[in-house]
Amino acid sequence: MAAMKPRTGDGPMEVTKEGRSLIMRVPLEGGGRLVVELNAAEAAELKECLVGVTE
Repeated sequence: MAAMKPRTGDGPMEVTKEGRSLIMRVPLEGGGRLVVELNAAEAAELKECLVGVTE
């Protein structure tokens, strides 16, 4: 039987490069993580959107 790991969102937000993709992991309030695969163009577009709402 596989070990059960708790699904918490306590970990940090992180982005790693895997091959040609960027993998973004965002902790969620209810537990677990949102995992999104982006290419470089999508990451740049996301950056522009975030900069626009955080200034």
